[in-house]
Amino acid sequence: MKLHFESDLAYQQEAIASVCDLFTGLEKWESETTVLAPAQGALAFEGAAGSMPVNPPIPPDAMLLNNLNRVQLRNQLPPSPSLDSHDFTVEMETGTGKTYVYLRTIMELNKRFGMSKFIIVVPSVAIKEGVYKTLQITREHFKNLYGGVPCEYYLYDSAKPADVRNFATSSVMQIMVMTVGAINKKDVNKLYQSSEKTTVDELDKPIDLIRATRPVIIVDEPQSVDGGLNGAGKTALDAMHPLFTLRYSATHIHKHHMVYRLDAIDAYNQKLVKQIEIAGLEVQNASNSPYVKLVSINSRKNQISATVLVDRADKKEAVKRTEITVYDGTSLASETGRDIYQGFRIGEIRAGKAGFMTLETPAEIYYLKSGDVVGDINPLLIQRHMIRRTIREHLDKELRLNGQQIKVLTLFFIDKVDLYRQPGEDGARVPGEYARIFEEEYLKAIKSPAYQALASTHPPLAQDVHDGYFSVDKKGAWAETSESNNAGRENAERGYNLIMKNKEKLLSFSSPVRFIFSHSALKEGWDNPNVFQICSLREMGSERERRQTLGRGLRLCVNQQGERVRDENINVLTVIAGENYQAYAERLQLEIENETGIRFGVVEKDAFAHLLISDEAAGAIGGGASEEIWNGLLAQGYLDKSGRITAALKSALREDTLCVTERYAALRQQIAGILRKSAGRLTIHNADERVAIKYRQAVIDSPEFTALWQRICQKTRYCLAFDEHKLIAACTASLAEMPPPAKAMVSFSKAILTQTQAGLEVAAQANGATNGLVETTALPLPDILGVLQEKTGLTRRSLGVILKNSGRLADFAKNPQQFISEAIGRINYCRRLAMVEGIKYYPLPGEAWAQRLFTDKELTGYARNLLKTSEKSLYEYVPKDSETEERFARALDRQDEVRVYVKLPGWFKIPTPLGSYNPDWALVIEHDNEEQLYFVAETKSAHFGLREEEAAKIRCGAAHFASLAAEQANPARYRHVTALSDISGTL
Repeated sequence: MKLHFESDLAYQQEAIASVCDLFTGLEKWESETTVLAPAQGALAFEGAAGSMPVNPPIPPDAMLLNNLNRVQLRNQLPPSPSLDSHDFTVEMETGTGKTYVYLRTIMELNKRFGMSKFIIVVPSVAIKEGVYKTLQITREHFKNLYGGVPCEYYLYDSAKPADVRNFATSSVMQIMVMTVGAINKKDVNKLYQSSEKTTVDELDKPIDLIRATRPVIIVDEPQSVDGGLNGAGKTALDAMHPLFTLRYSATHIHKHHMVYRLDAIDAYNQKLVKQIEIAGLEVQNASNSPYVKLVSINSRKNQISATVLVDRADKKEAVKRTEITVYDGTSLASETGRDIYQGFRIGEIRAGKAGFMTLETPAEIYYLKSGDVVGDINPLLIQRHMIRRTIREHLDKELRLNGQQIKVLTLFFIDKVDLYRQPGEDGARVPGEYARIFEEEYLKAIKSPAYQALASTHPPLAQDVHDGYFSVDKKGAWAETSESNNAGRENAERGYNLIMKNKEKLLSFSSPVRFIFSHSALKEGWDNPNVFQICSLREMGSERERRQTLGRGLRLCVNQQGERVRDENINVLTVIAGENYQAYAERLQLEIENETGIRFGVVEKDAFAHLLISDEAAGAIGGGASEEIWNGLLAQGYLDKSGRITAALKSALREDTLCVTERYAALRQQIAGILRKSAGRLTIHNADERVAIKYRQAVIDSPEFTALWQRICQKTRYCLAFDEHKLIAACTASLAEMPPPAKAMVSFSKAILTQTQAGLEVAAQANGATNGLVETTALPLPDILGVLQEKTGLTRRSLGVILKNSGRLADFAKNPQQFISEAIGRINYCRRLAMVEGIKYYPLPGEAWAQRLFTDKELTGYARNLLKTSEKSLYEYVPKDSETEERFARALDRQDEVRVYVKLPGWFKIPTPLGSYNPDWALVIEHDNEEQLYFVAETKSAHFGLREEEAAKIRCGAAHFASLAAEQANPARYRHVTALSDISGTL
């Protein structure tokens, strides 16, 4: 099996363009320098490695800041007031293709600007192996996209110094992947030690060769690499003298210059990742014996305390498990109000790495570390229940998805290898407690009549359906995962290399393995798109650990052809947690708030400061205007004095009645978008509320539905028909409105170069920078028509007319690269609009959606989000995706003229140039007690709040149904509405 990569996902393209557009104005570096034959005028590290090909210089800081601000405003990010470093941040939610994006960004930077030396720095062996695997499986994909541009990639290995020499001297694009552990300890890392095998032009240390190339550094998960703003990792990164640094993560701590942001809320709302449901385990009626759990040890202002979880009685004698703060000498009987804690006293509390809390009881003295529990139910009994639930969740998914050629995988996280496998007497591994429990519960489940249909597809032996992935020592034995020393990192590398190699094999039905046990260290660095269940048989630590654990299963699933499946009814990740659903969801929400800066339900006064009035040239409205908008919302009663959203605002957003100050009326749509994001919450479902949505056979068999289905089931293909004159006119007008390009500048900066025992050091000299204009008229100009033709698909003749009539060719001569970049963006924008406007659909003879799909494909939903329907609906429930849809569904049930209706399921998709489109409703209305009329209704907001891409898809949907109507008598009519009256009013 081979995974297929999609090259045209809009959000990924935006992330790539955001980085590349930072260097608008930089001419492509065409160096063919090699060690043996340096090209004339080759850029080199002066006085050190004259024969080394290196990365080209980037634009001066003034131009770079201008480009940065333009990118930030385009992406609705607060503009950076100054350029205090060459560190640039990209935030992308886990599971949205972050690694693919930065690898493709590397390819684009090489193509557009000639950059050729790249280093990817990661925090752990797991992530390093994951990046290397992605490089391998995308090689053919990038080869096709970039015309087979040669590229060499490898993992940094201190035992192979020749790789570093090749990295510095080769004229072929180089990508080196290394862990931060290889660079952050000068006293032990070989990167900083002299070696004859790396000597080039008197540079004998690997680090000196790397510095000389001025590499572009990509940092994957910088919050784990840096060690803080001044940590060892950040210091080591800066000491590599990068041309610039790109930082990619979903959970940034230090957000340097942010250029692109796709946070958790955006990813979930746009359905770019799986939706999440929690199956939370909660022990009830088990408070008849003393329970104490050490949550944490706290040291503040020279006072040491501990947070413990106990069973506490309230004033009504109701017992609830509650966190309390205790000190040396605290009596738990008095703190809990319960006699069963008599004689339970807190003793010494010691902070630090070896910290502990002493718990004195009448029978024994306990020394507890964080997470330890006294008096709980047998943990193995709890974990048996979790394993049992996980197996049944897995098998239920297999019943639904095996027939759709989607393999289901489940991931268990554990802390200790011995709990899964233990060494036997003859050296062979024997099942540990978890493996024994799993096999017992699996055999009980698979023999159940409920899963009889799966028995033939599963191997006969329970031991064959599960496997473990752990660190592997030199003798091949599993070991505990630790990367604190070289031996531990080597063990981890052997283990992770195994699971990375098996990533694609695991997706195939040819592999019997369906359940994976692994160490908790796998919580970052590896994922598989078909992980549908995650069960953590260990104590959850920080909230960030929750989010990292979730990330292993967020990616959208693939079928047996390796193609991405985009059905939200399928893409659901079930988390089996050792705490109740509400507690898990609240802690996850809190983490997302802390990491994204979004305070759910609260609007800050500067929330609108980055908005643009018309275009980028006008600049952002700024903090003063943002506060003015905020005060207007306050005056309307949409916010309270603390900025918290009121019921009035939620109603205005639902009803499309939001009022803003007249001065900012043009920004109404953008303001509403920000308010919607603040008013919403990340939807996390309760797995226990999941219900199967059953169909009504009587409706499917009814003559009304049969007639409706015959009118809408036909599949189509589309062709794009441009109105060339309109397109040329639109492109011409857009280019005429372009802001003037920045003038080319040259800058000189002084630095002191010293050769020290530690290596080659470069220190910038204060007040040593000077700038001046560059005369560009004598420079050779690129073939603008050839470049634009390649990037836009328009003919040279059309492009010539656009450029001539725009009156902006003089600007091209002033700054060719910036002009071309801006023109490409504007022409492609106009082309996308024209593409939808001129689209034509044609029915495909003999191809239609089969009516049996309604019975073959099971739908599920969550009780709180479902609306019970009348006998007129094909499904017993319909999802309440929005207030508009809920009102529409209720009106369908109440209106006597409506004979039958159906909420069209996710598999009913119409192809468009922007991706598949799924209409909302199909219905039959009886008119004047005689004639039956057929409709397809789209109820997404017809006003603001609808993304441009979604609005374009709706226009394509209208064209699709219009093509079917042309060949039918009494056809189905397509309507974009917000209420049923919008349809009945047109009869």
